[in-house]
Amino acid sequence: MDNQTQNLKLVEQDPWLAPYEDYLKNRLSWYTMHCRYIDEKCNSLGYFSSAHHYFGFNYDSEKKGWWFREYAPAAQRVSLVGDFNLWNGDENPLTRLDTGTWEIFLDDETYKDRLTPFSRVKLRITSTNGTLDRIPAFIQMSIQDKETYDYSGVFVPKNVYKWKNKFSLPKKFTPFIYEAHPGMATQDGHVGSWIEFADNVLPRVKALGYNTVQLMAVQEHPYYGSFGYHVSNFYAPSSRFGKPDDLRYLIDKAHGMGLAVVMDLVHSHAVKNIAEGLSHFDGNGELYFIEGPSGIHPGWDSKLFDYGKMYVQQFLLSNVRYWLEEFHFDGFRFDGVTSMLYYHHGNVAFTSYDTYFGKDTNNSAVLYLQMANTLIHSLYPTALSIAEDMSGMPGACRPIEEGGLGFTHRLAMGLPDYWIKLLRDVRDEDWDMAQMYYSLLNRRAGEANIAYAESHDQALVGDKTIAFWLMDKEMYTGMSVFTPSNIVDRGIALHKLIRFITLSLGGEGYLNFMGNEFGHPEWIDFPREGNNWSAHYARRQWDLPDTDHLKYKYLQSFDQKMIEFSRGIKLQSLPAPQLLNTDDYNKVIIFSRGEYVFIFSFSPRDSVKGYEFYVPKKGNYEIVFSSDDKEEGGFSRVKEGYTFSSFKKGKDSFLKIYLPTRMCMVLKRIPSPRGKKK
Repeated sequence: MDNQTQNLKLVEQDPWLAPYEDYLKNRLSWYTMHCRYIDEKCNSLGYFSSAHHYFGFNYDSEKKGWWFREYAPAAQRVSLVGDFNLWNGDENPLTRLDTGTWEIFLDDETYKDRLTPFSRVKLRITSTNGTLDRIPAFIQMSIQDKETYDYSGVFVPKNVYKWKNKFSLPKKFTPFIYEAHPGMATQDGHVGSWIEFADNVLPRVKALGYNTVQLMAVQEHPYYGSFGYHVSNFYAPSSRFGKPDDLRYLIDKAHGMGLAVVMDLVHSHAVKNIAEGLSHFDGNGELYFIEGPSGIHPGWDSKLFDYGKMYVQQFLLSNVRYWLEEFHFDGFRFDGVTSMLYYHHGNVAFTSYDTYFGKDTNNSAVLYLQMANTLIHSLYPTALSIAEDMSGMPGACRPIEEGGLGFTHRLAMGLPDYWIKLLRDVRDEDWDMAQMYYSLLNRRAGEANIAYAESHDQALVGDKTIAFWLMDKEMYTGMSVFTPSNIVDRGIALHKLIRFITLSLGGEGYLNFMGNEFGHPEWIDFPREGNNWSAHYARRQWDLPDTDHLKYKYLQSFDQKMIEFSRGIKLQSLPAPQLLNTDDYNKVIIFSRGEYVFIFSFSPRDSVKGYEFYVPKKGNYEIVFSSDDKEEGGFSRVKEGYTFSSFKKGKDSFLKIYLPTRMCMVLKRIPSPRGKKK
């Protein structure tokens, strides 16, 4: 039975998709035909995605020398220039092949003492629009001149890095992600290096209990303040942070610590700079991007890839393969997926299924993402593939054969928005408990989400982190343990509650941006004209939680305890939450997950003695987790190990507990009582 007559599993799981089944089947057929075409005409997906072994610099061990190739079909003349030939455009012209590829061979006998490791190189391309020097598209390193600020490509010798640690993700893996920008992770604000991050930050990540590092700003980008999202050189690790082998060292060291490393992959757009990037690469029209105004992202002022071009697909798919194989990444967080999926780039309200499958859907981008996920999981079956998609396209995180896109996870992008709106617009005395519970659970069944209360977006200048919303300027005056502050006490308590309830309900994984775990008191303000190009705020103040007399230590200690507890009980693998109680008067949410009962008290009022609530099973319930320990800035009003016994009311079982204000605890049903009854 072909997929035109059988029901798609995606539609079986969600009957509301029935009106769109023909579209989904056609999409799957297009994908199947495209795979067949690549197998038959392009020698297989593996060969098709290995363009980096043909283009750019590649060593020929038989001929003893370096081939250099570039695809530039509209060019009239192409020369390789650089330090090795004193930038003489007449010395090393390339030969044009019938395919539109240009090539040159540089033999060892002539060039081994001239084309040395890390020599600067460019292409001098002549077209009907004149002559320009360009950075090769497949260059593996690009560097900026400190005096002229001009970028050049860099000749990188064959990779001979000796990996010390073997690592691969298990089949069942719950990602606890520590999102980080390596350049902005230093204490003093200087631009950090791959090696500094590996040596100074990775041990902190490991100690906090996270099992995955998500690296931002990996691909080369000319403007530091873009946070790495305006990429110019897609195969080059940013030279701001060191050489390519330094990035390999970071990933190798992470693997030695048992940490996975995920790359923030930007295939949604590219910097529009001509000198540094790919725009108008061969001088006549757009080789990589959509022609005309529709090829410019209206919000990001950047170029948009034309995913319908086979060469663009090959360039991007080879890029996926390159980072997996050459740098041993364990997967990707695909940036800007919503922008890719729709011609309107997500600037609409997604209020009906029509929005996902209408004329505004970019089916070429859909196909590219399906191919990218197929490639990723053919090379690394357990790799993470995370979609930054705020639209909630059905099936994004379902297998392609079911009608999906093949991602393993989606970022739960609505959760930070929910928390910010709540903190900005509603007093916590007025928070709606049922609304909170269902907002945190609002996601598509069967599609894994990465929950997070805040990410790098809230840490940037112009925005506010949760800690700032809660404590604001008091973080500068009230964070000493010797300084009483009701504002700080409230802020610490709610900060902990928000993070733990988000982790407990919000998804099948969890993410935190570096420093947010301890309520970092400053935003990140990258060097720019508005601050006289200062890097002072492009930093993380790691000393704050390490200073014993500052309350930042409480938040970090709680985060560490929360991650350790959640991983220890395999929280995300427990049965789905069952709501037991919401109480708007006392501001209480109680739910169970298997043998565990989660109790959240957001109440600013008095603590409640003898608080009763229903439990699904009779028995004894022991406190196994609490946010109220003094080590985490609490008041020790309850103690782990205390046991409560259920009692009958009618046919149901209930518990009666002491419920303090602004705290949470987890009870576990145990077969027999232990510890002290209360």
